[in-house]
Amino acid sequence: MPKTVLKGASLLAPLPVVMVSAGDCDKANIITVAWTGTICSDPPRVYVSIRHDRYSYDLIKRSGEFVINFTTERLLPACDYCGIRSGRDMDKFAEMKFTKQRCEHLSTVMIAESPVNMECKVFDVLNLGSHDMFLADVLAIHVDESIMTDGKIDYRKARLVNYQHGDYYATGRQLGRFGYAAQRKFIAKYGKGLDVDPTKVKTLTKRRTR
Repeated sequence: MPKTVLKGASLLAPLPVVMVSAGDCDKANIITVAWTGTICSDPPRVYVSIRHDRYSYDLIKRSGEFVINFTTERLLPACDYCGIRSGRDMDKFAEMKFTKQRCEHLSTVMIAESPVNMECKVFDVLNLGSHDMFLADVLAIHVDESIMTDGKIDYRKARLVNYQHGDYYATGRQLGRFGYAAQRKFIAKYGKGLDVDPTKVKTLTKRRTR
């Protein structure tokens, strides 16, 4: 299939779109971020990349802490607004009518209306060009009980959104589970419609994903 060649760009998609809160309780700010992700699972570590001229940049640089607040479809208008207005000119918590919720380990605050909040403590900062990357340990995660099913986050209930090169998209339709391709091959090999021993499927899945 023919392909068009584009020049190098930060075009990776989809990306999570989140609201990052920083600053103390009296002067907390919210910045919309899509340059964020996981960098390590043990210990749990994440990053956010922020331009030097952003108001929240100095807040995070001074305090060494921030909270990643997940964005739902209902919260998207507020998230977008926080991305086009500066905290130098307004109190975004008051403007968006968000509730400040205290953290367990940090002096900054969470957005109570967000269904998932990640408390993050910065351990390093990398200057990469237009953005600095704040590398942080995840100290705690707060999850609304309304989106929990059997002790796990049910992302179909959460109705989170993602960002793709200037546009927002809905998520939540489950297409499969990690390792399901190996399970499909197992069933195809031993016959459709048969009762498959789940322990054998798990064993095969582990072998295929190492």
